[in-house]
Amino acid sequence: MDEHPGGGGVGMAAPRPQQQPQGNNNANPQIGGGGGSGMGQQHDEMPRPQQYTIPGILHYIQHEWARFEMERAHWEVERAELQARIAFLQGERKGQENLKNDLVRRIKMLEYALKQERAKYHKLKYGTELNQGESFLCVIFCPNRYLQEVGYTDTILDVRSQRVRSLLGLSGSEQNGSVENRNLDQILNGGESPAKRKGQDMKRNPGDVLETFNFLENAEDSDEDDDEEGDLMEDIDSGKHTIKKHKIKVKTSLLQMITSANKDTFRKTWNPKYTLRSHFDGVRALAFHPVEPVLVTVSEDHTLKLWNLQKTVPAKKSASFDVEPIYTFRAHVGPVLSLAMSSSGEQCYSGGIDHTIQCWNIPSSNVDPYDTYDPSVLAGTWLGHTDAVWGLAYSGIKNRLLSCSADGTVKLWNPQEKNPCVSTYNAEKEHGIPTAVDFNGCDPAHMVASFNTGNAVIYDLETSQTAVVFAGQGESTLPAANHINKVVSHPTLPVTITAHEDRNIKFFDNKSVIHAMVAHLDAVTSLAVDPNGIYLMSGSHDCSIRLWNLDSKTCVQEITAHRKKSDESIYDVAFHPSKAYIASAGADALAKVFV
Repeated sequence: MDEHPGGGGVGMAAPRPQQQPQGNNNANPQIGGGGGSGMGQQHDEMPRPQQYTIPGILHYIQHEWARFEMERAHWEVERAELQARIAFLQGERKGQENLKNDLVRRIKMLEYALKQERAKYHKLKYGTELNQGESFLCVIFCPNRYLQEVGYTDTILDVRSQRVRSLLGLSGSEQNGSVENRNLDQILNGGESPAKRKGQDMKRNPGDVLETFNFLENAEDSDEDDDEEGDLMEDIDSGKHTIKKHKIKVKTSLLQMITSANKDTFRKTWNPKYTLRSHFDGVRALAFHPVEPVLVTVSEDHTLKLWNLQKTVPAKKSASFDVEPIYTFRAHVGPVLSLAMSSSGEQCYSGGIDHTIQCWNIPSSNVDPYDTYDPSVLAGTWLGHTDAVWGLAYSGIKNRLLSCSADGTVKLWNPQEKNPCVSTYNAEKEHGIPTAVDFNGCDPAHMVASFNTGNAVIYDLETSQTAVVFAGQGESTLPAANHINKVVSHPTLPVTITAHEDRNIKFFDNKSVIHAMVAHLDAVTSLAVDPNGIYLMSGSHDCSIRLWNLDSKTCVQEITAHRKKSDESIYDVAFHPSKAYIASAGADALAKVFV
């Protein structure tokens, strides 16, 4: 039995001959348990080298890689959840900020209403006006005064602390609680004597006290403030400062006054943003691209220029930006007087003093200003007039172009035909010399033309016959005073608007004059109606642009835009069809864009 453990040790060492002597030396002196201990140590040491095989290593790597991928997948899921949580919290925070701003605005309105009602009540009670001037100390203690009027004083902090103690079970002895409740009851009852409170419960729960301040719990946040009545609790006795309850109805007229006072805040105010400086003479007309922040101007310097409002240069000592032209169109041999933009924004048409109408393909808004000349920009030249072309108008419904000339004729053009001239109107000059033309906004089969005699005529485009004649009704007997400088048609209503040399703007319902007003201090030279048909913009030689509300016929804004040159100032104004831009062209060789 003594040799069995030792022999066992030798037997276990047989697969490793290099350790045979050491195994025999260790086995001979051992007996019983000693031999067992040696065999246990060899059992612990022997299996380890057998695990490090190539298949085992590969299996271990695959196992660790799978575990790593699993942990990474869990991490990705957790990361996505946290990102979603962050996005949700950010959105919630933004919503809370918007709610806070809205509530602050409402608080200001209610404060204003409270001041007005306080002044009104003071005048009814005492017969004198309430002095609204507040000193520095009144401004500091104003919030505390509001809290005192509704009974919500600083002692509410003690109420809250008492309620927390009661909820947490930290209240003191019954006697201390009675004293605290007694003091609390005394405070909330306005400091009345104990004799008046014998029948009252001296151990009121602070939670019940807090319920008396739940007057804001069910308050609705509604935008229909005009139909609501506010209950104002006020009437402070000068001797005892005792609060009494009075219900004062806030009249609808007061809220209407507040609303009308705040209308100026929400009204769009146009401010100069871009100045277009590149022409060498007066800018006669301009037109916006239908979609992009791009416009084209024509000038008496014989050129047209293309401007990209997104390519600006900061102006010196000014908040506006200077814009450099990205393309210059050259084909006219004299001053360019009129301009029209196609509804697609791919072509524009210009008329000049050289009797011609030039058709242009508009380059890209990202064109290189220093690129080589592209002959395809000039699409064609139309000959038909024998004198200066003063006005152009384009309609995208049938792709037609109208032109009026100093030769007395109004012509209709089809740009897609080889012989573009379709019809000629006023060939016998029966109405005078045309000054401006426009398509009828609500009836594309008609157009309107204005004349230097003060008449405005609506023509049927199909029959070339006169449909309606608006006879000039000027106060002066001089023909020049009745001269119409511009005519436009309302985009959605059967209304025609004319700008006159005698400073008037007249409105026609396509039958007769429905309104006439003196609009400027000098001749009204240009008109433009915004795409929604709400506002009218007018330009004048008095250097001003005025924005009119078409509903009330009142001026809502006046802008001094240009300087005079040879007693002339503003030649043209325009609205952008789809963006918040307006522009003006002046005799000072500048074009300005307002936002």
